Amino acid sequence: MDPTALIQALQAAVPGARLDRAPTVDLQTTLYASRDDVPALARALRDRPELRFAFLAELTAVDLYPREPRFEVVYLLVSLEHRVRLRLKVALHAGDAMVHTVSDVWPAANWLEREVWDLFGIVFDGHPDPRRLLMPEDWEGFPLRKDYPVQIRMTPRTTEALQMTAEEFRANVEKDRLSRR
Repeated sequence: MDPTALIQALQAAVPGARLDRAPTVDLQTTLYASRDDVPALARALRDRPELRFAFLAELTAVDLYPREPRFEVVYLLVSLEHRVRLRLKVALHAGDAMVHTVSDVWPAANWLEREVWDLFGIVFDGHPDPRRLLMPEDWEGFPLRKDYPVQIRMTPRTTEALQMTAEEFRANVEKDRLSRR
C-alpha cells in the first residue's frame, strides 16, 4: 500500500483527522498525526480490513530540545496481513507533553508507554498503570530529556533493608566458591 492510499484509507476511517506525510530517508511510510486523533486512528489502523495494523513493533519518543514542539512520540506499526510498515508520529509541546494511551488497542503499548513516561516525562492519559518502570520510585527528573543534567552527584538511597547479615553473605559466597572446584 502506497502512502497516498494509506492516508486516504485513514481519512475515510477517521473523518477530520489531521494527517501529514513526513519526509523520510527510508522507504517506510511516515505520517504526523494530531494527538487528539490518536485513539480513533489507532482503532482504525487495527480494525479496518484494508489496514489491519495488528502489531505494535515499537513505541518511543524523541526530545528535539530546544525546538518546539519539543517531543515526538513515535509508533512503529506493522500490518502482517498486508506486509506494510507505518511510522506514526505525534508532535507534543514541552508545556503539555500528553497523549492518550493506546494500550487498550495494542496491549504491548502498556510497558512501552511506561518506559517513555519514565525516561521522557511524556504522560499517557488513561494509562492503566502509570508508575516508574526503569528508574527507582524516588528518582527525580527524566534522564532522556536533553536538558537533564549529565553530571549529577547523589548519594545512593535504599528503600529495603538487606535481607541477610554480612556473615551469612560471606558464608554463601564461600560455599558457592567451594562448590565450583
